[in-house]
Amino acid sequence: QVQLVESGGGSVQAGGSLRLSCAASVRTFSRYDMGWFRQAPGKEREFVGVIIWSVGNTYYADSVKGRFTISRDDLKNTVYLQMNNLKPEDTAVYYCAARIRGMSQYDYWGQGTPVTVSS
Repeated sequence: QVQLVESGGGSVQAGGSLRLSCAASVRTFSRYDMGWFRQAPGKEREFVGVIIWSVGNTYYADSVKGRFTISRDDLKNTVYLQMNNLKPEDTAVYYCAARIRGMSQYDYWGQGTPVTVSS
């Protein structure tokens, strides 16, 4: 199995930045795509972005495009979500998830790390 642990959440003023980390237990990252999701209070969980591990390509939701960046550190088995120019509507619990290549579902999820953006 894959175990994921998020960290780096916290409180920040609008316009500020945070970097979230997701440490994974998987030995071969190239087998998995790593996604980021978030769930705001009173709302359903939504897709934020994904990195296709084998090639490093990234894709983002329109709501965060240009502000958020997903990157990876192969040696540390860690994926990052750099969040810049944060807005109050970015307030949510952020989750990382792992998807096996060739699959459509994310089978492994972290416990989440909360992010609060104040205006």
